[in-house]
Amino acid sequence: MRSKKIKVSLLAVTALTLSGLTASPAAADGASEPLIWEVPDVSVSQAIKLTDAGFDVIDYEDDGELTVVGDRRVAKKLRDRGFEPRYVDTVYKDVEPSAKADAFGTYYGGYKTPDLHLKHLDDVAAAKPNLAQVYDIGNSWRKTVGQGGHDIKAICLTNRQPGDCQLSPNSTKPRISIISQIHAREIATGEITWRWIDYLANGYGSNAKVTQLLNSTEVWVVPIVNPDGVDIVASGGNSPRLQRKNANNTYGSCSGTQRGVDLNRNHTHKWGGASSQPCAETYQGPRRGSEPEIAAIEGFFAKIHPDQRGPGDTDPAPANTRDVMISLHSYGNYIIVPWGYTTTRPPNDSALRSLGQRMAASNGYRVGNAAGTVGYLASGTTDDFTYGAFGIASFTYEVGGGSGQCGGFLPAYSCLDSSLWPINRDAIMTGALDAASPYS
Repeated sequence: MRSKKIKVSLLAVTALTLSGLTASPAAADGASEPLIWEVPDVSVSQAIKLTDAGFDVIDYEDDGELTVVGDRRVAKKLRDRGFEPRYVDTVYKDVEPSAKADAFGTYYGGYKTPDLHLKHLDDVAAAKPNLAQVYDIGNSWRKTVGQGGHDIKAICLTNRQPGDCQLSPNSTKPRISIISQIHAREIATGEITWRWIDYLANGYGSNAKVTQLLNSTEVWVVPIVNPDGVDIVASGGNSPRLQRKNANNTYGSCSGTQRGVDLNRNHTHKWGGASSQPCAETYQGPRRGSEPEIAAIEGFFAKIHPDQRGPGDTDPAPANTRDVMISLHSYGNYIIVPWGYTTTRPPNDSALRSLGQRMAASNGYRVGNAAGTVGYLASGTTDDFTYGAFGIASFTYEVGGGSGQCGGFLPAYSCLDSSLWPINRDAIMTGALDAASPYS
């Protein structure tokens, strides 16, 4: 059995990445194509030093095996330091022959651009006005500074009755909120929310579970939290750029995809334990909630979820607390529960894990907190914010495995319908149907 993995690039607070790691594989000799390497016999201190030196360290196992993303020049740099990297897999997967990059707002075999996601929300609301309503909840960083950018939009789906789908926490129906692509390069997550929206909108009246859900519950979805970052990813076409953060380039002189703030380290609850280095993958920003995308999503959550938990870390949410939040990420095949910022378990830990296990019955993911799954602490995260601020049952899905056609940050588009979507559809449905009373 393989030991659990630790994503050192997210743990080390001074992580930097070499600008050459994310170059398009267009070079004739293939030297700049990003690949996945395993490096055996690495101590924890050596792993952190490699991260500090600029290697894109993705995983670290407790048997001393390190996983690094980089081109062949990066492998040579590792050998020069006395390590023995072994090639494991490509980052880019096969693109279906029938797919055309950038055709109809798609890239990399069919993945959707932010413009297409936003149009999709409006199209669903226009086609199903009895079920769907769209809200503009804020702006991306580029839009706030006049550099193009995007609106950030949410869609509400329910069998709409008077008073439903309002931006007020005092709703008649319980709610589930689902967000994706807060980390831009985790491209499968936006596709899952696209399919989830269509599954509900098209299934009402014919699918018993969908009908049950939309008759009793409001389902809110924000498919693209980080649209500027996704623009950068999509700009690579069939060789997507590995942009994780938003596009804010005002903090430090960072090259390539290292600009920006890690939005999943910028939330206001328990902010301050991630990297303070602007070019690090986990840069937390100069202050809590500094980024417009986080102001938008936190303001949105405050408008739809009531505050049901006391202000103290040990104050439990009551047993009759309602509402669920799921944040979709890649990768690892985990369902993660709060807290992320500490190994201490929250007061509702048992109930959170119980619902996590019920969801995992569909997707087979391992359930635990950040320390017990991915193996690192993460402060300023979405699930810590929604649980900490409102007491709602909050989860992070880490979608997909680490390698193969359907693994990593950039799985082949065909993997959505063959594997990633079906198992997570049913897992999300379980959480949604429990939104009225997730802790009891």
